[in-house]
Amino acid sequence: MSSFRDDDEKPLDPAAAAIVAKVRKMTMISGLITAIGIGAIFAVIGYRVFKSEGSSPAGGMVEAQANLPPNARVLGTTAGGDRLVITIDVGGKIEVRTFDLKTLQPAGRLMVTGQ
Repeated sequence: MSSFRDDDEKPLDPAAAAIVAKVRKMTMISGLITAIGIGAIFAVIGYRVFKSEGSSPAGGMVEAQANLPPNARVLGTTAGGDRLVITIDVGGKIEVRTFDLKTLQPAGRLMVTGQ
């Protein structure tokens, strides 16, 4: 059985030894940078998992009621970011109401009028 390194192996000349040392050093530096990068990614993921506010309260389900004016029709709804937007038609006038998604409290109202 042959060993990995034979005793009759010749030592490297100084130029080759310098190149091998430089390659080892660069390999160690790149490995260290990779380990730091992977550690940073895991740290950010862990932080976001343990410090997030969550998408719903502890009860899980939020229930709310929005009272519309008489004869109002809902034209459309959409959710984006942290807002819920409801477009309604109130007697021929368009109104856009926004609500906070976490609390479902009114956040704004826009009345669209024509001239």
